[in-house]
Amino acid sequence: QKINVLEMLNFDIQKHILQFKFDAGTSRGVLKEKETWYLKIWDESNPEIIGIGECGPLKGLSIDDVPDFSCQLSVVSYQLFQNCQPSTVNQQLENYPAIRFGIETALLDLQNGGKRVVFQNDFSDGKASIPINGLVWMGSKEFMLQQIEEKLANGYSCLKLKIGAIDFETELDILKTIRKSFSADEIMLRLDANGAFSKTDALEKLHQLAEFQIHSIEQPIHQGQWQAMADLCKNTPIPIALDEELIGVYGDRKIELLDVVKPQFIILKPTLMGGFEMCDEWIALAEKRGIDWWITLESNIGLNAICQYTYSKTQHKLQMPQGLGTGSLYHNNIASPLAISEGRISYNSDNEWGGLSDFV
Repeated sequence: QKINVLEMLNFDIQKHILQFKFDAGTSRGVLKEKETWYLKIWDESNPEIIGIGECGPLKGLSIDDVPDFSCQLSVVSYQLFQNCQPSTVNQQLENYPAIRFGIETALLDLQNGGKRVVFQNDFSDGKASIPINGLVWMGSKEFMLQQIEEKLANGYSCLKLKIGAIDFETELDILKTIRKSFSADEIMLRLDANGAFSKTDALEKLHQLAEFQIHSIEQPIHQGQWQAMADLCKNTPIPIALDEELIGVYGDRKIELLDVVKPQFIILKPTLMGGFEMCDEWIALAEKRGIDWWITLESNIGLNAICQYTYSKTQHKLQMPQGLGTGSLYHNNIASPLAISEGRISYNSDNEWGGLSDFV
């Protein structure tokens, strides 16, 4: 389904720089801040109802991480909302998945009354919660153990550790420390290598990691090496989840990727894939092949939409912990009704949304 606009809408774009609460280490480097753009749309005849979407490409990772992103967002928004050229926009959006996600979310929000309800369900009504993993970022052994201690104290039963940036023996020691106190039945451990391993040593490292009863590992080697990844997925002692591998893959290439690599899991990031319709395609293809999935990314505006979408997809089956704790990473995030307690995220309608004007 292509984005289509039947009437002219007004729009406004607001840039915001999210500040991490700490230096967030990954194998690609340390993150201190993240640029995001809020897209607001409204009908001039009913200006008090505003739909909001978030467009936040990731530096060095998103295919639309380009110097003129802000300009492109303005051009696309003008063409779609004021110049009524959806056909032109659809041609551009494949190269700008973050814009597509923001537009899709803003339109759904507007259609549902501008109340930040993108998918109406028990989650958005505050009646249901979603289990999430606690994210542990790379750093010194002391810093990582401190994060683990905090996550466990906050009731998480699934931890996801970023690995690949510090000494591998130290990372093994951290996992050993966790498993001395908590069995696999008590704490699920996920790992995210962000492509840090080489083709030559990846399998050996996976065997060493497997001693600690790991649930899964994301992207052990760099994306784009399909045959090498396929060999790993075939022989791995730890289930492998594709993450960066899915970025920029469209059309029949999705089928080809899944059929060649045959991963155990895929990670869905609507901002990097182009929104919920694109995620629907990945989910349908994956589930047809017996491949499971979970979903992640974004600050509170985008995260709220992703939570509602996730619940709409998982409410009728045993829920796997999702990567939906990303809103707590920033000290200047927009205030929202999203709340995390005991390793679950929920929507507390007693809490109000902050205004985008707070960031002007």
